[in-house]
Amino acid sequence: MKSGRFNITIVKRPSSAATFPSSVRITTADFSSVDSITAAFKDQDAVVSTVGAAGLTSQSVAIEAAVAAGVKRFLPSDFGCDMAKPKASALPVYGKKVAIHKQLRETAAATPSFTYSLICNNCFLDWGLERGILLNWKEAKPKLFDGGENLFSATTLKTVGDAVVGVLSHPEETKNRFVYVKDIDLTQKQLLGIAKKIDPKKVWEEPAIVSTAELEKSSDESLAKGQVSMPVMLAYNIRAIFGPPEYGGHFQKVDNELLGIKDKTEADVEALLRKFMTNPK
Repeated sequence: MKSGRFNITIVKRPSSAATFPSSVRITTADFSSVDSITAAFKDQDAVVSTVGAAGLTSQSVAIEAAVAAGVKRFLPSDFGCDMAKPKASALPVYGKKVAIHKQLRETAAATPSFTYSLICNNCFLDWGLERGILLNWKEAKPKLFDGGENLFSATTLKTVGDAVVGVLSHPEETKNRFVYVKDIDLTQKQLLGIAKKIDPKKVWEEPAIVSTAELEKSSDESLAKGQVSMPVMLAYNIRAIFGPPEYGGHFQKVDNELLGIKDKTEADVEALLRKFMTNPK
């Protein structure tokens, strides 16, 4: 919305209590009905899906509706690790996203006027720092996954939004492929060092070293027993974000230049974390 480049319509469920700026057109649709969503998508060139985990499968209906409405570009709710990596796409937590990718590829092949883009940004930098997910600074009880030495790519929510704008502004260069964006590459040890610099008087517990391979193995065993829970699925996310490069958490090549995105520095990360540590919520 802030880019001012597009005419935006927000499609929400009738039961949604979400509020939006008065300048934005809002319409409602039954996300389980192709006809209802088709009507909502009429005269739209692109669809950007931001559904949460519970709504991932509903995108299948949205893709059918997008084709029926003549939508030219569909961006599914991906915004995560590099699922072009086989080890990442094989993690059970991403099963629904992988199914949507398959549908998008098949739909684009059958309907050349329909295209898609899959935005990869790995973890959300500001969101993850504020909540103590990338580093547990709130309790000063750091868990260092695989020793905290693996590089992982991180991206602020604003940069993800800028990436969406960049994709829609470069439709030909970004069609029918993964599009990679990041602000910076970090390690957990690096984040711990930054946190200690910000608050040198803070007393930290000795870091707990956690193996992401063991987390994956434990979750596999739980799923085999029919135990599906948030911790089980979260462990797979941790494996993808903080694990070895073949799990898709570290992007060696990105589309930042194409998308008009500038890299951030360690000083930028320090300023961000300082803000959260100084005014914790």
